[in-house]
Formats: sequence, C-alpha cells, structure tokens
Amino acid sequence: MNTKPIRMKWRQPVSIFLRTAGCLLMLYITQAQSSINIPPLTLTSAVELAVGNNPSLAEVQARYEAMAEIPSQVSALPDPMLQLNLMNMPTDSFDFDQEPMTQIQFGVTQAIPFPGKLSLRHDAAQAAAMAAAYSVDELRLDLINRVRESWWRLYYLDRALETTASNQALLRQFIEVATTKYETGQGLQQDVLLAQLELSKLMDQHIQLRSLRLRQSIKLNILMNTQPNQPIRLPSQVSTQLPDIKEEAFYYEHAESSRPLLKQAEHQLASAQSQLDLAKRDHYPDFSLGLTYGDRQGSNALPMGGSRSDFLSLMIGVKIPLYAGAKQSKAVKQRSSEFHQNRYALLDDRLKVMAEISNAITDYQRSREQFNLFEKGIVPQAQQTVESMLAGYQVNQVDFLNLVRSQITLFNYELQYWKTLSEAKQALSSLEAAVGEDTIYE
Repeated sequence: MNTKPIRMKWRQPVSIFLRTAGCLLMLYITQAQSSINIPPLTLTSAVELAVGNNPSLAEVQARYEAMAEIPSQVSALPDPMLQLNLMNMPTDSFDFDQEPMTQIQFGVTQAIPFPGKLSLRHDAAQAAAMAAAYSVDELRLDLINRVRESWWRLYYLDRALETTASNQALLRQFIEVATTKYETGQGLQQDVLLAQLELSKLMDQHIQLRSLRLRQSIKLNILMNTQPNQPIRLPSQVSTQLPDIKEEAFYYEHAESSRPLLKQAEHQLASAQSQLDLAKRDHYPDFSLGLTYGDRQGSNALPMGGSRSDFLSLMIGVKIPLYAGAKQSKAVKQRSSEFHQNRYALLDDRLKVMAEISNAITDYQRSREQFNLFEKGIVPQAQQTVESMLAGYQVNQVDFLNLVRSQITLFNYELQYWKTLSEAKQALSSLEAAVGEDTIYE
C-alpha cells in the first residue's frame, strides 16, 4: 500500500524532465525551421563565393599586378638629363658680346649601363613577378581547400545534430516505457534514472554541437567574405561516393608540374640567379654620354673678324668601380647567399609537398575504409541489435540497461559514420590542394 503513492509521486518529476527535454528539442527544431527559406549552400557555391569575394586573395592578386609592372621599368634606360648652361658670363657688364667664350649651352646627357645589365634586371623582375602570380594560385588552392574542409565539417555537424535529436526522441520513449513499467511493478526505478541520465548527456552533447556548428558557420562566412552571423543551410543529401586514388608516386610527379608552390619557388630561384649575375656584372663600369651645343654672340677681333662660331661638345664618362671591395664584391656574396637560400627553399618545398600528399593519402584511405566499415557493417549490425534488444525488453527478456547501452552504442556509431565521411572528403580536398589539380582520381 505504501509503494503505489511513491510511484505516483515519481511520475511528476519524470513528466517535468520530459517536458524540459521536449522544449529544448522544439527550440532546435524551431531554429532549424527558421532557416528553411534560406537557399541551401552547395559546396560549389561556397567555393565560388570565397574565390570571388575573399579579401586575402584579392590582396595577393593586387600585389602580383603591381609586380607585373616592374620589369619594363627596371629594363628601361635611365631618363636623360637636359642641360641649360650659361658659360663664362663677365660679371662687370653681363654682356654676351664682351668675351669670346661667353655662351649659352644646350645639352643632353644619357647614362648607359654596361651591356647586359638591363636585361638581367628585367629577367630578375620578371621571374619575381611570375613567382607572385603563382603565389596567387597557391593561395587560391589553399582558400578552396579551407572552404571545402569547413563545409564538410559543417555538414558533419548538421548530421550529428539530427542524429542527436532523433536519439533524444527515442530515449524519451524509453523513459515513458520504463516509467510505465515501474508504475505497474514490472520495472525498476534505476531504469528510469538511467534513461534520464543518458538523455541529459545527449542534451548536453546537443548544446555542444550547436555551439560548434555556430563557430564553424562563422568560419565559413569569413572565408566567403559574408557577415559572420549569416545563417547557413547546407543540403541534406550529398554524394557519399569515395573514389579510388592512385599511388603516391603518381601524385609526386604531377605536383612537380601543377603545384603553384613549387612553381613559385622555381621562379624565386630564377630571380635570385639573375640578381646574382647582375651583382657580378656590376664590377663592370657604367657609361654616360653627353652632347652640348654652345651659342655665342658678337664678332671676332681683327684681323680674323666675322661673327663668332658656335661650339659643339661631345662628352663620354665612365663610372669607375673604385670601391668594389666594399660594394660590388659584398653584393656578389649577398646575392650568392640569397641564391642558395632560394635553392634550399625549393628543396624544402618539394619535401613539404610530398609530405602533404602522403598524409592526405593516408588520411583518405583510413577514413574511406572506416566509412565503408560503418556503412556496410557496424551501423546496420548496431541497428539490428537495438531492434532485437527493444523487442526483448518489451517481453521482459532483456534488461533495460542493455537496451539503453545498445541505443547509445548505435548513436556513437552513427556519429562516427558521418564523421568518417566528412574526414574522407576533407582528406580528398587536401590531396587535390597538395597536388595542385582536381583530376587526381582513377
């Protein structure tokens, strides 16, 4: 007689708990429904928005465009200098006719670098500009890869939230069943408490996943140069196909010709080589060429007589590298060190690219194998286990603890299923970025 009132009192907190859980779930559903009118953001659309709007990419593009204007500047001759001279003007009279050497000179002077210097300056600047162009391509590849990775993480979080919500609904049903059994004397109070605890854990996990999704959507919005708080809705259905890939050596070879990072390093090395050759040629002198016309006034004295003739002067100057030991020779050493620096940088970049390819292939193969295992083995088996456990529990052949554990196990496997798919897609994107091209499959 004393047990029944206790059991009836027990139902009130259970009801409150279920209503609280239901309110939280409805809040999530309401938030999800509020974004229904937002068109789904496909992976292709996200990439296009990022490439078209990202300010970092635009900044590097502008830098390349500026550097592309340098070669013609450095390969042109120095600007000539026009001269207007007043020569030998007498200060007692300031008369143009008084002295025979008084004249007004008009001249032009042109500096002429030693042959080959201008072409080397052009080559160095042209190679540096090409390196800047490949840096644009490299940043574009990196941006696309980051967008893809962010998009797939967001897709996983969406599926994880859906899975969490559906498992909350199932656990609420378990609580109702366990409560009913307990009130009729066929179940245990600990079954209800256990189900409530697992539901609370799911609610906590749901809160964490919502926070992670918000952070991930902010990151993706920033990459696309949109408002950080702009809602993002992804398609609910995507292709789960994971293609076969080739051996690592195939991608190593393709990266040599298609990875912008390596092309950038090669052109930086070429620019350093031209700079070194130019520094060596600076030991040779530059020249200057001048032409001056002097206009004279007045007449020659007798017996020569007649008007004074004008003067024409030609001047050739040679720059003497008198301080070559402190200037030109030191510049050669400097450029030589910079050349070796760029050569070692190219070797290091090759090793980095090979490591990126190998890591991406390793991650992809692992995720692909796991995904296939979850898709074809673990998840279907876990679903069958839950169904069997639920049927057994309803006829009192399976205890409630094993039923709840089987459902939580299925929940974790479902999360792993979506996680491995997301990780495989991200690894595939990383492989494409490491190689530098999209056509990398079998």
